[in-house]
Amino acid sequence: MAERAHPARSRDETAAQIRHLLETEGEAVHAHSSTMSARQAQIYDETDDIETLRTDARAIKEDAIDRLPELLETVREAVEANGGTVYVAEDAADANAYVADVVDDRADGRDDVADAPSVVKSKSMTTEEIDLNEALERDGIDVYETDLGEWVLQVADDTPSHIVGPAMHLSREEIAELFTERFDPDEEFETAAQLTEFARDYLGERIREADVGITGANFVVAETGTMALVTNEGNARKCAVTPDTHVAIAGVEKLLPSVRDLEPFVDLIAKSATGQPISQYVTMLTPPTASPTLDFAAPDAPIAGTDADALSAGTEPDREFHLVLLDNGRLDMREDDQLRETLYCVRCGACSNSCVNFQSVGGHAFGGETYSGGIATGWEAGVHGQDSAAEFNDLCTGCSQCVNACPVKIDIPWINTVVKDRINREGDAESYDFLVDGLTPDAETDTSGLDSGKRFFGNISTVAKLGSATAPVSNWLAETGLVRTLLESTLGIDRRRDLPTFQRESLVDWFEAQGGVAASRRRAERAASHANAADVGREAVLYPDVYTNYVDTDRGKAAVRTLEALGVPVSVPDLPESGRAPLSQGMIATADRQASRLYGAVAEDLDAGRDLVVIEPSDLAAFHREYERLLPTRSFERLRDNSYEVCHYVYGLLENGTDADALATADGGTDDQGEPIAYHSHCQQRTLGLEAPTTALLERCGYAPRTSSVECCGMAGSFGYKQEYYELSMDVGNRLAQEFESAETVVASGTSCGDQLETLLERDVSHPIELLAPDR
Repeated sequence: MAERAHPARSRDETAAQIRHLLETEGEAVHAHSSTMSARQAQIYDETDDIETLRTDARAIKEDAIDRLPELLETVREAVEANGGTVYVAEDAADANAYVADVVDDRADGRDDVADAPSVVKSKSMTTEEIDLNEALERDGIDVYETDLGEWVLQVADDTPSHIVGPAMHLSREEIAELFTERFDPDEEFETAAQLTEFARDYLGERIREADVGITGANFVVAETGTMALVTNEGNARKCAVTPDTHVAIAGVEKLLPSVRDLEPFVDLIAKSATGQPISQYVTMLTPPTASPTLDFAAPDAPIAGTDADALSAGTEPDREFHLVLLDNGRLDMREDDQLRETLYCVRCGACSNSCVNFQSVGGHAFGGETYSGGIATGWEAGVHGQDSAAEFNDLCTGCSQCVNACPVKIDIPWINTVVKDRINREGDAESYDFLVDGLTPDAETDTSGLDSGKRFFGNISTVAKLGSATAPVSNWLAETGLVRTLLESTLGIDRRRDLPTFQRESLVDWFEAQGGVAASRRRAERAASHANAADVGREAVLYPDVYTNYVDTDRGKAAVRTLEALGVPVSVPDLPESGRAPLSQGMIATADRQASRLYGAVAEDLDAGRDLVVIEPSDLAAFHREYERLLPTRSFERLRDNSYEVCHYVYGLLENGTDADALATADGGTDDQGEPIAYHSHCQQRTLGLEAPTTALLERCGYAPRTSSVECCGMAGSFGYKQEYYELSMDVGNRLAQEFESAETVVASGTSCGDQLETLLERDVSHPIELLAPDR
């Protein structure tokens, strides 16, 4: 049985679990999830109205959750008017007890009382959440999963690795071996067709004999009591209509106001889950269904039975329907401003498929007691508690790929950040605070669960400032065996990872040594006059992010030279840290304070009409996304609307008339073929839709860029430095490196991306702006 999350797992235990899953399940999980992610991206691109569908779906869910108490009463009236029963279960025990009573009551009327009552089930994550199977089996009830993947797991005594493809971590060969051992067929199973045929026959017999059929529900329409089942196997509709008692179990968040509200969801769910245009089966039921219970012992008997009048009235007297709507923490989540968005989830699994960390280890690492993938943090914290979420939510690196994949645009990274913040304020972390005293001027209070490693990385700007001020001694010390051992044992920084090399002269200091703003203005004016170009009328403030300011100053210098060559005067002030680092560690109070300081420091420049140009995409993403939650609306919008990624900004200058000849173009100039180059864009850059401008800029300057298909480098800021995640980081990074190993020149937009690729490719990897900057 796959290992479940448990409290207080050590770094070594986490590393061992991840290493085991990489070796045993990683290949199968990656093959399935990456394929579904690629299909989803393609079908989204091919759907002209995809953004309208997503916007409409989100608005409907927002409205439904707002009106949830009202909808609960509406659906009760509708189902009871149809002849069914609605039960709102407070928690798992309540729901399980109710269902067990329904099964026992139905079995009491059977002639063959010697046999145990039996239940057939279609796939339902909600029943996984409440451990329904185990509860029924303890009451002596036989339970059979009829979804092929779920049945495989039931036979294997395993747990789901994915909320849509539960058995994706198992290969066909492993399933064939399992079934051969368990069922001892005349001939060993080999092909998928043999396995499917056997499952169809075996489970078909169980369905025919069952006392009760249990399904989930993708959606429940409050005004009519109609439920929608969206599947690819058709087993759900058999479970619903073949036994004479149907129990549907769904979270209260599955309620939608009206039938017309189903339209965008039915269109989106298959596209998002598996990249299909539409699912194989979309079943709409308004139970109790008018279809009579079939008598398989008398196949020639008329199916109308003896009560045609009842059938014509729309009901069947022997048929029962029970709708069990589960709370189990959901109504509390509705009142939680930060977790509420989780309830918009339609359980498509797109967030899992789009996540490179999930693609490597699956839900047995990137998941809790029930749910897996990016959205799992919200679900686990809400229905099982933060201890379950704490075991895996650091696997979310905030890359935001899942936001673009989510059919209802849930801000999953923010939910993960909020839960990290709450976990930081609980528990008893190992304390090595003496090691970071003086390096942590953060705003965090009451953070007994915030370990020293997180505090170290969350205050990395102070660390970098000190490292730069004491370089080169700080760089020498950091590479000694004693210090590396100490960093690993106390802060969890893996000794195998290369550490940044701090520069003695920061970018800000270099710029001032070049004459500051006045000299930059003269250089920009001189460049414009030499090119006989008109004044572009722009001024730029170059944001000196931590890495650019203290480590890779060359890319900052290249940005300055590039902008000046295009006639744009530049300033490089000593600005506060953006808050991206503390956000990555769940330190929201510190990020909030830094966001306010940063805005205050640039407000005068924004008032003067200057553009804020950013080199590190993760900082720009903070300005364009997270600051919406940290700043007043007007302040956020001003900063968002006047901040730009550096290559996007340069491309905009060229598109508006500046001369590309001022830049350093590739050998061969603007030849149609261009000079081959491999380019990897930062994941946040992709989320913001900024990969294309950089690619276009490189093409304008004579290059022929080949972009990576791997969404993320695996380094993800501090993530790749942490001991427990080193193997996972390298596994993801190796997939990217394999695409670029034959490339002569490789460039990357992000700090982490460049560091990871330099390690794996054993060569220099520059920022694109360094290729384009003219020599001074």
